Amino acid sequence: MHETADADRQSSRQTNELELRRKERDLEARTEQLQLEVVRQIDVEREKIRKQAREQLEDQHQMKDAEKEKQITDLRKQIDLLKRKAEQGSQQMQGEVQELALEDLLDSLFSTDTIEPVAKGTHGGDATQRVVDSTGLSSGRILWKSKRTKRFSKGWLAKARDDQRAARADCVVIVTETLPEGIRAFGVIEGVWVCSWSCVPGLASALRRGLIDVKKCKLATQGQSEKMGLVYNYLASKEFQQRIGGIVEAFITMQADLAAEKRTVQRLWSKREKQLERAFANTAGLYGDFQGIIGASLPTIEGLSHPQLDDINANSLMIETAT
Repeated sequence: MHETADADRQSSRQTNELELRRKERDLEARTEQLQLEVVRQIDVEREKIRKQAREQLEDQHQMKDAEKEKQITDLRKQIDLLKRKAEQGSQQMQGEVQELALEDLLDSLFSTDTIEPVAKGTHGGDATQRVVDSTGLSSGRILWKSKRTKRFSKGWLAKARDDQRAARADCVVIVTETLPEGIRAFGVIEGVWVCSWSCVPGLASALRRGLIDVKKCKLATQGQSEKMGLVYNYLASKEFQQRIGGIVEAFITMQADLAAEKRTVQRLWSKREKQLERAFANTAGLYGDFQGIIGASLPTIEGLSHPQLDDINANSLMIETAT
């Protein structure tokens, strides 16, 4: 019986040990499963964090890109604004240069007249020419307006007439770089004279002569309104315009002929210069050939051994190479 009891105890211990080991394995398995789940959860959370970080970085990049785009847009606007201001400043400067040149031209052409620049911001054009003849008699006023733009504006005509009335001028002239349609060199549009820069001397001379003649007629025929009417009709007639046209066209023709003669003389001078250079170069070359054959016994010719001759020879060779 004693042995049976020991066997039962031994079997019970083995059973308990097996149960304990089974529980231990189950515990280890659950622990591993828990660890695996924890690792998986950590990976999921890590991926979420990475995704959030990427989204934040993308948002930051988008914000930075948007900021850069806005900065670029603002800079472009500033550049465009500066360009417009620079162009306006350049056009204004060019206009002022032409105004000063016009005043100097009129002053050099008519020494007895008074050329008065009109102050900026006031009505009355750009310059007023007070016509005075050789006897000192004041004969009238010519109002000059200078325009240096790429387009002719019809609004200038009404403004010119307003300035003419404000300045109490006898006539008004617009000197413009761009002539209106239908005007080749000069003409009258709605009571306003319009001309190019090259026509200024001729037109100014014609208008000035007309004002002097009218003034003399007024003095000679005071009280004779009928004759004054005839003179006024003559100044407003097509015949007077044609006479002025003839004077201005003569000035233009003379100016063109002078320019052509100047180009001809320059071309002939250049041709003669090149011929002389070739003659000197060939002479020097011939002298050099003889010097190479005869040697030092060849007499020295003054002028052919001058250092400047080497420069002439080099220039001639360059000309021959270019041709």
